Amino acid sequence: MQNRNSPLTPENWLGDLFASKAVQQGGVIRRKARDIERFAGMDRFLREIDRRGYQVAENAGQIIIFCNRAPVRWITRNGPGPLS
Repeated sequence: MQNRNSPLTPENWLGDLFASKAVQQGGVIRRKARDIERFAGMDRFLREIDRRGYQVAENAGQIIIFCNRAPVRWITRNGPGPLS
């Protein structure tokens, strides 16, 4: 679902998102899932994530974007994978 009241196209919104300093430095950014859906659409967003080789996690309506290709490892005991 795209926000028809936004002056930004989905492409412009995604361009602005991925132009941030944190992204350029290979960091982590966070956005509300509803904002991603509203401004770009989740399918379009995920296609861009795949194109860039990034990883994404979701928790309680928040999308965490790891803006690099490094593996993500859960370090809590209740995470999805074993601790090293």
